[in-house]
Amino acid sequence: MDAEHEQPVAVIHVESKPGVCGGKPCVAGTRIRVWDIHVWHDLQGRTAEEIVADFPQLSVADVYAAVA
Repeated sequence: MDAEHEQPVAVIHVESKPGVCGGKPCVAGTRIRVWDIHVWHDLQGRTAEEIVADFPQLSVADVYAAVA
């Protein structure tokens, strides 16, 4: 795939669907909201690795895409 047709990384990891978490942005395939990751990472100072340790369904890339 050439650079013209590649999706931004956040689009791959973050999605919003009506009926899932009130349509709020979530990590793709989960019900973990981007807002929750923001709170854990930016406000509570937790590292991406700490968040993934508590939520193994997430990847470090998911966490970084959510806070991007």
